[in-house]
Amino acid sequence: MTSAQHSPTRTAVPRIAVPAWAWALALLALFALYLVAQDNGAVLASAGDVAHEFFHDARHSLGMPCH
Repeated sequence: MTSAQHSPTRTAVPRIAVPAWAWALALLALFALYLVAQDNGAVLASAGDVAHEFFHDARHSLGMPCH
């Protein structure tokens, strides 16, 4: 037996082209998740109680402790 008989065949993995707007949207989503996870009223204090309560409830729905 030669080593050529035992060498695995490699298949080319197709690459998917991701458009630039998709990367921007992903970064925006990560920033929104950061706001939801970290805001304790410091970032959104000027927006009023409605925004704070929205993010507070969003943290609970994601299972993040906030108290």
